[in-house]
Amino acid sequence: MIPPEATDWQALSGSECLRRLGVEREGLGGAAAAERLATTGPNRLHLPPGPGRWRILLDQFSNVMLLLLLAVAAVSAALAVVDHAVPKDAIAILLIVGLTALLGYLQESRALLALRSLLDLAQPLARVRRDGSWQRLPGDQLVPGDLIRLESGDQVPADARLLEGSDLGLQESALTGEADLVSKHPEPPLAADTPLVERCNCLFLGTAVGRGRGLAVVTATGMATALGGIATLIHTARPEPTPLQQRLADLSRRLVAWALGLVAGVVLGGWLLGGAPLELLELALSTAVAIVPEGLPAVITVSLAIGTQRMVRRAALIRHLPAVEALGAITVICTDKTGTLTQNRQVVTELRCGTLALHPGEGDEYEGEGELEAGGGHHGWRAVALAPPPEAVAGISPGSLDLLLQAGVLCNDAEPRQRGGMGDPTEVALLEIAARAGLEAASLRAQHGRVHEIPFRSEQRMMAVWLRDADGRLTAPLGHPSAGLPTVDRSLGEDSLVLLAKGAPEAILHRCDRWLDGAGMRPLDQAQRDWWLAQARGLAASGLRLLAFAAGPRSRGPEAGLEGLVLLGLMAQRDPPRPEVPAAVARCRRAGIRPVMVTGDHPLTARSISEAIGLAEPGSPIVQGPELEGLEAAAVEALVGRTSLFARVVPEQKLRIVRALQATGAVVAMTGDGVNDAPALRQAHVGVAMGISGSDVSREAADVVLLDDNFASIVNAVEEGRQVYANIRRFVRFILGCNLGELITISSAPLLGLALTPLQILWINLVTDGLPALALALGPPAEDLMRQPPIEPSESIFARGLGGAILRIGLVFGALVVALMVVAAQLGRPWQTMAFTTLCLAQLGHALSAGSDRALWRTAPAANPWLLGAVLASAALQLMLLYVAPLAHFFGVTPLTASELAACGGVSLLFVTYLELEKWWSR
Repeated sequence: MIPPEATDWQALSGSECLRRLGVEREGLGGAAAAERLATTGPNRLHLPPGPGRWRILLDQFSNVMLLLLLAVAAVSAALAVVDHAVPKDAIAILLIVGLTALLGYLQESRALLALRSLLDLAQPLARVRRDGSWQRLPGDQLVPGDLIRLESGDQVPADARLLEGSDLGLQESALTGEADLVSKHPEPPLAADTPLVERCNCLFLGTAVGRGRGLAVVTATGMATALGGIATLIHTARPEPTPLQQRLADLSRRLVAWALGLVAGVVLGGWLLGGAPLELLELALSTAVAIVPEGLPAVITVSLAIGTQRMVRRAALIRHLPAVEALGAITVICTDKTGTLTQNRQVVTELRCGTLALHPGEGDEYEGEGELEAGGGHHGWRAVALAPPPEAVAGISPGSLDLLLQAGVLCNDAEPRQRGGMGDPTEVALLEIAARAGLEAASLRAQHGRVHEIPFRSEQRMMAVWLRDADGRLTAPLGHPSAGLPTVDRSLGEDSLVLLAKGAPEAILHRCDRWLDGAGMRPLDQAQRDWWLAQARGLAASGLRLLAFAAGPRSRGPEAGLEGLVLLGLMAQRDPPRPEVPAAVARCRRAGIRPVMVTGDHPLTARSISEAIGLAEPGSPIVQGPELEGLEAAAVEALVGRTSLFARVVPEQKLRIVRALQATGAVVAMTGDGVNDAPALRQAHVGVAMGISGSDVSREAADVVLLDDNFASIVNAVEEGRQVYANIRRFVRFILGCNLGELITISSAPLLGLALTPLQILWINLVTDGLPALALALGPPAEDLMRQPPIEPSESIFARGLGGAILRIGLVFGALVVALMVVAAQLGRPWQTMAFTTLCLAQLGHALSAGSDRALWRTAPAANPWLLGAVLASAALQLMLLYVAPLAHFFGVTPLTASELAACGGVSLLFVTYLELEKWWSR
């Protein structure tokens, strides 16, 4: 029998699941398992491969600027062959194109490692019942219908329906975003439309057993599992081009169009003036090379790489270069809650004991004003007096707080460690708060050995232990009578036991008939019971997880029952926010960035954390994942525009939220740490994963990895991204202003003849433009970057006056050089070499001026020593080219006299003076 492909297994009873899967309690036979394996295939994740290395390399030549340069190289080589000369220009151009393509290939040839990480997650060994006996088989051999046994520490090898469970709790945070262990129990069946995060009778591939044990039947394997669905989403997610990629593509198209137009105009003008065809063709090549900024792709790539190094120093590892600038354009940060905004651990934040609310503090060290005072005091804890219930004495009785903390240690299965413990995070938090009070968990457990226990079960919602209390120390706080109640009888001696219980407040209160107020034990009448339930409801409404504790002396074990206990109090826990997050959220808002929480956790918890960190105002609307189902795309887009809190969200819905934000024009960063975050991480313009707590899948799907898991680091990365974009605009202004001057110089050819060869233009664009342009990236950042709004994604790179400035600078530059050429030609000087030298020296002065928005004479040279060094180095190289004979011959220049060189320097200084006036006028 072949099992059905798609069934709502959570809606069926265990026996019905077995019937539909065609399996008995003895498990599948070997032949039946082989038949099913042949039909369903191995229990592995199979995905199409990503682009190969050759495809990635060929994609580098899709840039229209590089294609134009290749065409120029081909024509130049043909002309050299006709003249029986060495194709120097063609060789230089091909070297530049090859270097640019190599840089892009090295940055973009990363494989889809996220898919390999998914495969690693899917290969645990499994205990399987086959042919009536239990066997250990590789996970990829499992088929639907296999019976599997799971214990604490096991990886779940496939999706399964639970048949039997004993205190079974699973860690599903990587799949669902739920921070706490999720209790699993086989019955009753659930509704067919129950969300994945609430399917407490189902187990999922890629999760782990945190406690207990269970028996389950496999319902899905491989790509049919929930994890397989996420793997498919990762592959089908199509990242949109970053704003930088869009702007550079637009720039490339414009430059190529301008180049072709100018080439046509210059050639047409020369033809009308009677120019020779070969001379016109050489002029066309020079024009094309002049307008294309050959060094710009390499300069941008290197500047992005420099930005990545700066970000690494600020704990943000960049895995995809365009993401550097894209960070600066971010308008929305969609962030997971668990492990991103919070610490991904449970911390006791409040205790209710007697009629006091005690706040021990939060954080790794429970930052408070002091240590808990031994003997039941509460010095060093912030205490808030509560209005007591009728007939109760305010305060807490001696020893009652100590007993509450001891109950948290003794009614607890977590293993103590030097710092905290190991086990269920809820129970580890109880050990940590007790340790802060000075209680030694190991010593306390040695003194009070456990005799009997009732483990936690979801149906009874409590745990109980019977401990030895020979000296009566544990029950001492119960011996302070109030309102005439009798004290505890300790005549049992070594046989005396104490029962400690913890669990849901309703379950514990149901078994209590007394409690401890400020004077001691008091009857728990209905009015006081209602008071305690109101306290519990108030804490739960704040998104806190609650445990109630009770105690009672016993002479026998579980057969004596669980009733007649004394209520000790409540402990409230939560996964606390990271301490740096509120300031980071505030900084985001000042920078015009909207933070949005997208979590799989409970709505109350999401609201509590969001309000604590300032992400949302009290009472802000919160949307749950199921509400997104059935909505049209336009409705989702409208919803994400007005909502900043999303809870109970599954991976498909996270992906849909990111796509909806992108459809509204937002530039989206998505942060996360779990497998469930990976599809949205890949879809977003910038995916940001946690480096310490994050899963391999999320890290490999992301563009940025935070090395310290610090949400504030992404804000620092945004600042660096904005600086990179500011630098790129500075490059474009510098390089294109210079190139326009070169174009005007070349366009004067009909007057005097060809001023520059393609090889000389390449020298200018790469040496006297390229080196200083790289140094511009190392300048100090602007001080007000994070007080400015994000750059509009649709904004042209020439916006905000940049295009006009380039035009003015190019026209002035070209006019000065042409004027120098005309005068030099009339005086019989080497006007071509003088034009070449002036272009080089003037551009070096332009680089110094572009290094700061302040006046050049007010800028300290030490502000950017790299720029000063690059300018001096480029000037030295230019002088070597003029006066070293082999270089001068290769580049076709003539050594200049001192007066000729001074004339070139004077015109360059005049150009720099204009640049400073332009800067002053802009301010």
